[in-house]
Amino acid sequence: MACAIELEALSRDYGERTALADVSVALEEGATLAVLGPNGAGKTTLLRILATLLRPHRGAARVLGRELPREGWTVRGRIGFLGHDPLLYRDLTARENLRYHARLHDVGEQRVDEVLDQVGMARRADEALRLLSRGMVQRLAVCRAVLHDPELLLLDEPTSHLDPAGIELVEPLIGRSSGRTRVVVSHDPGGSVAEADVVLGLKRGRAELVAEARSVGEVELRGLYR
Repeated sequence: MACAIELEALSRDYGERTALADVSVALEEGATLAVLGPNGAGKTTLLRILATLLRPHRGAARVLGRELPREGWTVRGRIGFLGHDPLLYRDLTARENLRYHARLHDVGEQRVDEVLDQVGMARRADEALRLLSRGMVQRLAVCRAVLHDPELLLLDEPTSHLDPAGIELVEPLIGRSSGRTRVVVSHDPGGSVAEADVVLGLKRGRAELVAEARSVGEVELRGLYR
């Protein structure tokens, strides 16, 4: 099976501070990579590089068969990115927000209605975003990320702000059962490892752990957070 992600000695600096240092990992198509580590470990920086939102300073990165950053423009439409910012407009309704993103990806109105229904937001679709709860906004952010049926999902704490019912609703769209290649950043080591194929553990920007999920033990996970 082909690799969806190939990183070799990937590095990124912020001024004199190194956010990522010599990170290497590979992920096959359809597999899930769990990215773990404490705050400031470089997890979000890695996700933003994969999303073509940041340029690496050293090393090599290939995403969906394309070299980053040189060919990043060719893969952006094949990636779904869900970060801490929902990337939605507060004064637009839920439906208007998704229509806007649908036009960017040349997606039809039927798809907008479909994802709204899937996350249980059809009845609230014509309310302004500022009137919705944070959990509802997160459901809509999930809709935005999968609206164009991406091959690769980049998910930063995707179930934050969601109650158990909300998590159950978004699972078919962004969970393992979606069948998509996924990179999932999480502060829940146990849950993330359970549904991952490969685990990347970062600490102060360095890869302290790169292993198949089934071989990762509690001692190794605890070591990341000390």
